[in-house]
Amino acid sequence: MPRLKLWTVLIFLLPAATALAQEGDSELATLLGAGDNDGFAKAIDPRQFTFPDDHGPHTNFRNEWWYVTGNLDGDDGRRFGYELTIFRFSLTPTDVEAESDWRTNQVYIAHFAITDVDGDRFLVSEKYSRGALGLAGATAAPFRVWIDDWEIRRVADLKWRLRAVDPAFSLNLVLDLSKPPVLNGDEGLSQKSDEPGNASYYYSITRMQTDGELQINGDRYGVSGTSWLDREWSSSALAADQRGWDWFALQLSDKSEMMFYQLRKTDGSQDANSAGTWIDPQGQTTHLARDDVQVEVTDSWDSPQGGTYPSGWRIRVPSRNLVFEVTPVMADQELFTTVRYWEGAVDIIGQRDGVPIEGRGYVELTGYAEGQ
Repeated sequence: MPRLKLWTVLIFLLPAATALAQEGDSELATLLGAGDNDGFAKAIDPRQFTFPDDHGPHTNFRNEWWYVTGNLDGDDGRRFGYELTIFRFSLTPTDVEAESDWRTNQVYIAHFAITDVDGDRFLVSEKYSRGALGLAGATAAPFRVWIDDWEIRRVADLKWRLRAVDPAFSLNLVLDLSKPPVLNGDEGLSQKSDEPGNASYYYSITRMQTDGELQINGDRYGVSGTSWLDREWSSSALAADQRGWDWFALQLSDKSEMMFYQLRKTDGSQDANSAGTWIDPQGQTTHLARDDVQVEVTDSWDSPQGGTYPSGWRIRVPSRNLVFEVTPVMADQELFTTVRYWEGAVDIIGQRDGVPIEGRGYVELTGYAEGQ
């Protein structure tokens, strides 16, 4: 089916999202939080998570996403990063009457990107569709979320398949869920500001062994590496005094992982609700409050389209005797999709208890593009 015009999708998508179509106003936080949330479920209290059911959709909440990133090595030693994210949006808090097979209150958007380090290129594609006629959707049993021929689905116990096809590049991967899901925040309740309900339910699968094939312009590469899944659902926006976030998903060579997000205020300061999770090699978690993690920007990158992003960090976690440098594998990993943001593969090198440690990960930066 031909894809709808972007402005049409945005007008259809969320009541306040028409502003995103204006030049220079393309903030990811705005897309995920615009509009009236009356009637939608809200993340107020901790809840009981149930797996695999919670891998599926939560349509009583306004938005949610399945966010998969990973670092891959080709059989020939070539280095890649990838992102596949599928967003679901409810247009109304209740189902609509099916007067037509086209009619639905569910809209899906997906972003697909590949970082080809050796080729010095960053490839991006986007799809969007209504959740009707099988064009896009999400199910819990069996678990599957898709838009057209882009999908994440369960194929066996603890194994998922990820597939995305663009005319110029594609991925076909099997993900082995090497660690169980971990709950972020307060038993999975991730508070984003002081206002009650301005929160999400949030879990991650922080290490998934990944194998498969990648194609770029007809060239095929057998690849393997590790992936990370982030899952959130909510109905709220950032607070009025919050501008965006810096999100780190870091996999270390000792089989530990760390997730941390900095929520930035409009005055440049860090919000007190910034937080993260430390995951040890056995999968045990420790909550990280804002003051548990010190993040220092060591470099920056100027987007040719306007705006300056941080492009290097020194991170300290005193409680873990950990200090390390985080460096993008390429400076230009900026996505120009329905929204504009930076999401890219990074390398990690540092020390823990005085012993050298290294790793790989992904970083997401929002609210830095010019005009935001």
